[in-house]
Amino acid sequence: MMFGIVSIMLFNLADIWFVGQLGTLPMAALAFTFPVSFVVISLAIGLGIGTSATLARRIGQGDIGSAAQVATSILFITTFLLILVGFAGQFAIDPVFKLMGAEPELLPLIRAYMQIWFAGSVFMVLNMVCNSILRATGDVRGSAMIMLLASLLNLLLDPLLIFGLGPFPALGIQGAALASVIAWSITTLIALHLLHHRRHMLTLRFPSLLTLLRYWRELFSISVPAALSNITTPVANAVLTAMVARHGAEAVAAFGVGSRLESLALLVCLALSMSLPPFISQNFGAAQMQRIKKAYALAIRFALGWQVLIYLLLVLFSAPLAALFSDDAEVIRLIRLWILIVPLGFGFQATTFLSASAFNALHQPMLALKVSLIRLFLMYLPLGWLGNQLFGLEGLFSALVLANLLTAIIAWMWMRQKLTGLLQIGA
Repeated sequence: MMFGIVSIMLFNLADIWFVGQLGTLPMAALAFTFPVSFVVISLAIGLGIGTSATLARRIGQGDIGSAAQVATSILFITTFLLILVGFAGQFAIDPVFKLMGAEPELLPLIRAYMQIWFAGSVFMVLNMVCNSILRATGDVRGSAMIMLLASLLNLLLDPLLIFGLGPFPALGIQGAALASVIAWSITTLIALHLLHHRRHMLTLRFPSLLTLLRYWRELFSISVPAALSNITTPVANAVLTAMVARHGAEAVAAFGVGSRLESLALLVCLALSMSLPPFISQNFGAAQMQRIKKAYALAIRFALGWQVLIYLLLVLFSAPLAALFSDDAEVIRLIRLWILIVPLGFGFQATTFLSASAFNALHQPMLALKVSLIRLFLMYLPLGWLGNQLFGLEGLFSALVLANLLTAIIAWMWMRQKLTGLLQIGA
């Protein structure tokens, strides 16, 4: 899963790098599309989490026939929903991006990109849901390879379609969108082939309408809270960036570098959070509660130990890392300040999102959503604001560590309480 996640990062980096070669306006237009596309991506992530939890539990129960019906019905409702989203998105482009403050000269570029992106978004979401089905069956390697292939195809097609190399037309920013859609389409077909022929997770034997509605209700009861939970992170980062902006452009630049270092520093634990839920859900279906308790405890211990190691490495190499991103002395100082303080809380942050993943796997999505909302509205933003007011950037950075610690304690206690209750029921 680490390779899969890295490939997704490279997917986005390739788009913005190649589009950046077209000039400032296309690059700015692409930057404007990220918040809107992230809403659809959050929906995809939510559907993926619900799919994995729903299927893995049935597989753990040994109900393979029902699992195939559920997988097929999920792909059907996903296709239907995303066709609606893609259609509605075409009419929302101008009003939404005007509301976001896009300048008139950017709107034609945004429109050119988003019209293709919305039309092909069904393949992106289907791709993610297919990967979740593969992970639910235990085929994590197949899922990661599909993610990697999508990234490689996009990397190959971007320059061909953006700049018009060889027999291909120069489509500019439209080429970036089309490259993504083609990559998603090809890998979705491969994923469907694997699901049908290798995992036997597709069937034409549809259940009754009432059973179908029950499957969809079970899916959305997990998917909707998971999608909402996923949206809280960019919301928090946007507000924190506004707080940091009070300290000048150098501080914003350093905070932006820190956010990118954060995603890399948490990569291993993020991959673990994607691998843990199918294991928990399958064992939940098989009523192996003791194995779930041991797996969760092992994951948390590993995350805390691993992130201590990452912190030490970041501090050790803070000077060359900071110099890699900037040659401005003040920006370098602030990046090193961020490295000295914020990564101290990464182990606690990993504990929080591993706990949220485990809650979703145990079909407790509202608890996962509560953890995310507590982290955002009771910890991150209030403590960040207070630290910023009292002690400046040092106070803000320290407050983020404290917020992660307090949220991790709450999430860990809730999970321990939940697992104790499940063990008692099992006994």
